[in-house]
Amino acid sequence: MKLRPYISPVLLLLVSNIFMTFAWYGHLKFTSKPLWIVIVASWLIAFLEYCLAVPANRIGHEVYSAAQLKTIQEVITLTVFVAFSVTYLGEQITINHAIGFAFICLGAFFIFKGPF
Repeated sequence: MKLRPYISPVLLLLVSNIFMTFAWYGHLKFTSKPLWIVIVASWLIAFLEYCLAVPANRIGHEVYSAAQLKTIQEVITLTVFVAFSVTYLGEQITINHAIGFAFICLGAFFIFKGPF
């Protein structure tokens, strides 16, 4: 079993999602800045995200289907977003959020479970 195509995409997607979360939501702490500045800053951060996400998907497609790659990305996105919103934005995760995220993770389980 080649470990690289199984692990590398997950690690690259993790780091790329950290960048993307900052690109999409990091500016919420800088509401006094002009919108055009945060748009340009977000695009620069997003460029770094794409530099990681594209290779992650190319490497990962050797061993995962596109649906599995997308599912991995979504679960990572939720995980990164929860950590980001709590630590960086100071927001709380409610039980409703946790239940909704759990249902998404349940969907991820079925994507990887295979045919019944």
